[in-house]
Amino acid sequence: MSAVTTTAPAVTESAPQAVRRRRRSLSPGRRLPAARLTGPVLLLALWAAASAAGRLDPGAVPAPWTVLETGARLWTEGTLPDDILTSLRRAASGFAIGLVAGVALALAAGLSRVGEALIDGTVNLNRAIPTLGLIPLFILWLGIGETFKIAIIAIVVYIPIYLNTHAALAGIDSRFVELAEVQGLNRFRFIRQIVIPGALPGFFVGLRLGVTGSWLGLVVLEQINATSGLGYLMFQAQNYGQSDVILVGLVVYGVFGLVSDSAVRLIERRVLSWRRTLSS
Repeated sequence: MSAVTTTAPAVTESAPQAVRRRRRSLSPGRRLPAARLTGPVLLLALWAAASAAGRLDPGAVPAPWTVLETGARLWTEGTLPDDILTSLRRAASGFAIGLVAGVALALAAGLSRVGEALIDGTVNLNRAIPTLGLIPLFILWLGIGETFKIAIIAIVVYIPIYLNTHAALAGIDSRFVELAEVQGLNRFRFIRQIVIPGALPGFFVGLRLGVTGSWLGLVVLEQINATSGLGYLMFQAQNYGQSDVILVGLVVYGVFGLVSDSAVRLIERRVLSWRRTLSS
């Protein structure tokens, strides 16, 4: 009687599993906790180390603890809170107007050939003109008060929002449009189910650029015939050679910019949670 030998079946990895393993090895990996704070914290540590070692001129670049003491003094005196509130009101007003204008113009240009012909070239012409170069003209038109500052911030904000949202609309696959026509979707359902989801990634890119632009424009505008605001505080400190006060203003601007950008990123991750991307 012949001996019957059996061999255990070889365990082989399925093709999808192998593909997933290769994909994981190429991905950036898990998101690190508080990763975006690593750079600022490292920069602060280098600043503090250089100041403690005497490598920095205290008159030109004060130590971090000196800036902190100055900020606490300005806050106690009531100067810093008032200037922060004034700057926030200006930035928020200009940002709100720019946001509405950018989205409305992008939808009008992205959903209509007539709208695109009327709007897109004009916006790109506006983009080619340095926005801060419009300040003298806007002062003649609107006066030197708050109105022209808000108008300039709105222009700085609406351009990136329009450009990125319009580009996202133009990049929607035409097959989705054909599918919507086959399904018999009306205009409202087409915009809600096809246009808005397709435009949201580009819109959030433009929104982040617009938020940053509002702060960049504000720091310049608040040095023109202003009596309050962080930019005015820094301008007055420049006249008196108070570099610590200037750094307080820069730190506040930086914190506002980082917080607002992080807030937009958080909203983007929540709204676009259905996407599978490298960042997720």
